[in-house]
Amino acid sequence: MSTAPLFLLDPLPTAGPARLEGPEGRHAATVRRLRRGEAVLLSDGRGGLARAVVDAAGRDTVDLTIIERASVDPPSPRVVVAQALVKGDRGELAVELATEAGVDAIVPWRAARCVARWDDGPRGQKALARWRSTVREAAKQARRPWQPVVEEPVTTAALARRAAAVDLAVVLHESATDRLADLPLPASGELLLVVGPEGGVTDEEIDALVAAGARPVRLGPEVLRASTAAAVALGALGVLTRRWG
Repeated sequence: MSTAPLFLLDPLPTAGPARLEGPEGRHAATVRRLRRGEAVLLSDGRGGLARAVVDAAGRDTVDLTIIERASVDPPSPRVVVAQALVKGDRGELAVELATEAGVDAIVPWRAARCVARWDDGPRGQKALARWRSTVREAAKQARRPWQPVVEEPVTTAALARRAAAVDLAVVLHESATDRLADLPLPASGELLLVVGPEGGVTDEEIDALVAAGARPVRLGPEVLRASTAAAVALGALGVLTRRWG
């Protein structure tokens, strides 16, 4: 038996009737073809989660009855991925996989060796919107009650300031001698995970992040792509911390 599909509904009613309309309603009615009596999950993307049953489906709306409502605590520690901009579909793949693996927030990073360049105009906003849309859909697919936030892009200087403010910051780097498993990982608070571009993190960027308190680490003997490294690291953190507990 497959898990009931999840749809976003904000605000999320505590009980009784509810209606999916707009893009969510059209997807539920025309793509998922939900019918009377089928079970669905509803979430507001901020930890609210409800089980509901379909009462009726229209052309682009679905009427439901909520039968149970709960509030899900966010994972701890909170993991923020600073993902260097990756060209083309691989950038969207990176945030999709990270979302499925449990990331809590994503910070697009304008690293020096990024091939992709997000300007401050319409093209940059369009690229950011694609990342946010990808994260939204991936969170629904993964049945996540907490939808990750995709923040505005940052420079290396801004990222270093962020690294100085968190409980632990790590930079994935193939030449690092420390392993992620060897670090004293925080049980709570915020952990910043920095993933560089395909061309790698420059020495100047490593120096700036280390000066801010970040630790260079490696996951294993293999060199991972920029689009998959965050997901692999999040899986390791799920086991090494209580995030998957």
